[in-house]
Amino acid sequence: MKRREEMSFLERIYVIEVAKGVVLTFGRLIRNFTLHVFHLFGLKKNIAAAASIQYPNERRPYPTRFRGRHRLTLHNDGSVKCTSCFLCATACPARCIYIEAAEHSDPNVEKFPHRYEIDTLLCIYCGYCVEACPVDAIRMDTGIHPQVYPADPRLYIEDKETLMERSKLLETYGPQALFADHMKRMQDLEKKPFDS
Repeated sequence: MKRREEMSFLERIYVIEVAKGVVLTFGRLIRNFTLHVFHLFGLKKNIAAAASIQYPNERRPYPTRFRGRHRLTLHNDGSVKCTSCFLCATACPARCIYIEAAEHSDPNVEKFPHRYEIDTLLCIYCGYCVEACPVDAIRMDTGIHPQVYPADPRLYIEDKETLMERSKLLETYGPQALFADHMKRMQDLEKKPFDS
């Protein structure tokens, strides 16, 4: 495709282009509104209007590669797999992962994360932390999007215990039961948004 370098005078002043955009946007708005009104009265059912998902009462299924909430994976004995190598924190473009390493009491283990925190207000859910981890200690495969917390920003910082608990819950209940529980919480939050 050859790109045209020169714009005409009307294109350079953007008046015609802005008018075209306004006509297109409002044309689609009027079309979809009219079709939704027709559907409300049982008319023109064969013509599809713009689709909206009434979350949390309805949902689209997430794809298998969806990057949801973080979790720390565990060994069979319940200890965290993380070796405090700091590769996830280094790979993170948002700098939202904080790790504080400590010496382990077991001489076979060099170190472990004494503190492991993810600030989900800063996180962009890119998945670089998962890709960088050499021991598969962090995953984003919970299938659940980030939690809605009250207005306190400190609640959005997820600590090591929270991230480890997600792995235990996922193993115990499975992803479908966790998602059903999450959707129920979101529906309750929608019904009573100011209850704690």
